[in-house]
Amino acid sequence: MYADLGAERPIAAERYGQKLVVEVKSFIGASKIQDLKEALGQYDIYHYLLEEIAPDRKLYVAVSLIAYKSFFRQDVIQFVLNKHQLPLIIVDTEMEEIRQ
Repeated sequence: MYADLGAERPIAAERYGQKLVVEVKSFIGASKIQDLKEALGQYDIYHYLLEEIAPDRKLYVAVSLIAYKSFFRQDVIQFVLNKHQLPLIIVDTEMEEIRQ
């Protein structure tokens, strides 16, 4: 499975025996809402495909700590994420560590 942008790509990993696929999203476009719409659509497509070809893998979307603080903590965005049940991984790109 390949994403359409080089900077945003799925990564396969394993943690504590659980197989993961992480879709990395930058959220640096002119419209964060458009970026979110695209991320939700891509998540759905990848999720459906993984159910068929690799049902043992769990899909996550990774975003930077900066994007999370500036966009994802807004009430309306949290509402959408909760309704969609989008599993996020929040990464501090400066410290190169997972925050959440």
